Amino acid sequence: MADGALVLVVDDTPDTLALLHDSLLEAGYTVLVATRGEAAIKICHEINPEIVLLDAVMPEMDGFEVCKKLKQDINTRHIPIIFMTGLTESEHVVAAFSAGAIDYVTKPLRSNEVIARLASHLSNARQMSRTQNAFDAFGQAAIAWSPSANKIVWQTPLSKQLLDNYFDKDKKNGEYDLSALAKWFDELNQSDEKKNSYKYTNARGHLIFTVAEDPNDEQVLILIREESEVAQIEALKMIFNLTKRESEVLHWAIIGKTDKMISQILNTSLRTVNKHMEHVLIKLGVESRTAAAAKAMNKLHRMR
Repeated sequence: MADGALVLVVDDTPDTLALLHDSLLEAGYTVLVATRGEAAIKICHEINPEIVLLDAVMPEMDGFEVCKKLKQDINTRHIPIIFMTGLTESEHVVAAFSAGAIDYVTKPLRSNEVIARLASHLSNARQMSRTQNAFDAFGQAAIAWSPSANKIVWQTPLSKQLLDNYFDKDKKNGEYDLSALAKWFDELNQSDEKKNSYKYTNARGHLIFTVAEDPNDEQVLILIREESEVAQIEALKMIFNLTKRESEVLHWAIIGKTDKMISQILNTSLRTVNKHMEHVLIKLGVESRTAAAAKAMNKLHRMR
C-alpha cells in the first residue's frame, strides 16, 4: 500500500520524529520531516506530500493553526491530515476535526496503528487524485466538495472557468459563494427521495451539478455542465465538426426558428443561412432540417 508514498511528519520532538521516520521507511514510505509549523506549510506548497502526520502541540504555531492554514488554501487543502496528540479530551478532538483533519492518533504512538491509519486514508486520497487527473486530461468540469468544511477541495480547469463565470468570490478569503450548492447538498443527505442533480440559474444560463458517486464524510465528487446558448453552440460545433456559424444555424433550428428568423437573429442573408444549412445536412448525414434537429437533440441528450 505504501509504494513509496510521500509522507510529511511534523513534530518538534526528536524522539517522535525518529520513531516515525524509521517505522515509515521500513513500511515503504518516503518520509519528510518538519519541526515547526511554518516549515510544514512551506513543504506542503513546494513538494505537495500525499499525506501529513501533524503534532497538535508545537511552539510558535500549533498543529490546529497549521491545519487551518493548509485547508484555507485550495492548493493544499486536498492533502489529508492526521493529528498526533496526547490531548484526548473531547474539545481537542473536536478542534482537530474542525480545523480540517480527517483522523487522529493518540500519544504515546503505536507504529502499527499509525501505519494502518495512513494506509486507509492514503488509499482514498490516491483514488481521488487519479480521478482528478483523469478529468483534467479529458477536459471535464468537476469539483471535489468537502461537506464538513463547505469548501471545494480541488477543481479542474474547466470547472474553475465555469464557477468564475457564474459565482461571486468572497473578497476576504477568495472562496466562491456556493451557499445554494451547500443547501442542496444538505437536502440531498436528508431527503429519502434523493435528487442527485441541481440546476443553478442566473442571467448567463444554467449550471447543472451532478453527484458522480455516493457522498462520504470527507469528499464528494460533483460533475458540472453548462446549459446555455453559448454552451450548446460550442457543443454542436465540437460534436459534428461544424463551423461556428453552422453550429449557430443548427442551434436555432433545434429550438424551432425558421430560416428567415435565423437570418434576422444572425443578421445575415437568407441565402447565406440556406447555404450553412446545406453544409449542416451534409455533415450530419441527413436530408432535412427536421432530421438534423432531431439527430442533434438526441446526441446532446445522450451526452447529458
